[in-house]
Amino acid sequence: MTFQQWLDTCRLHRLEARLLVEAVCRITHVRLISCSGDELPQPQRAVLDILAARRRRGEPMAYLLGSREFYGRSFRVSPAVLIPRPETELLVEATLARLPPGGRLWDLGCGSGIIGLTVALERPDAAVRASDISPDALAVAQANAAALGASIEWAQGSWFAALPSAEGLFDIIASNPPYIEAGDGHLQQGDLRFEPAAALTDFADGLSHIRTLAAQAQGYLKTGGWLLLEHGWNQGEAVRGILAEHGWQQVETLRDLAGLDRVSIGRKAV
Repeated sequence: MTFQQWLDTCRLHRLEARLLVEAVCRITHVRLISCSGDELPQPQRAVLDILAARRRRGEPMAYLLGSREFYGRSFRVSPAVLIPRPETELLVEATLARLPPGGRLWDLGCGSGIIGLTVALERPDAAVRASDISPDALAVAQANAAALGASIEWAQGSWFAALPSAEGLFDIIASNPPYIEAGDGHLQQGDLRFEPAAALTDFADGLSHIRTLAAQAQGYLKTGGWLLLEHGWNQGEAVRGILAEHGWQQVETLRDLAGLDRVSIGRKAV
């Protein structure tokens, strides 16, 4: 079977099939075009057949390829972490806009590390800390840091338990916590079926982790420091209410490129 014959018969979207071939065979798109009539080596074909079958069952391409682009960089991913999404770039941009020179950021619940690593790479002057409850997620984030050459301070633990005491240490705490409500039908659709459930939902109303962060974050921030939270498109009003309830100042919700509520922020009183 030739490369072209496999592409024609694998029953995948053309682009997805091409990306799998290029990844497994370690060839470029240009090379694939030039060798399309060549025989596809049996070992690579066996791997491609397995990957194609997994994709037809719905597994995300990011997990099959082992990477996903975010903010112009390639990040390693695995089923231990959420797949990076473009909407989270708004959280990164809001962080970069508020981080002072030489500032300190805590990426709280870092997953694959896309928030903290991106800030560290965009702002080499910043000191970045990243933590997650999952050791498997931290391993992915640490591999990304090594591959991208980012300097990060790491810790494992559930939210603030990863740093029991740090009064006024950070300028910004940024987090993309689990915010999907339990029972939301989207959890049984598309890529979400394969992503770690505990990173997607709080198994409650979708706001319990946000309440925890809003209630405790001020103790870890410098005067005038910021808390930035990503959340669902329909949660902006609720999150603003939670932040106001806990005494945060300058509370507002930022909208993503689709015009949807995506990141809510609050400032520790000056």
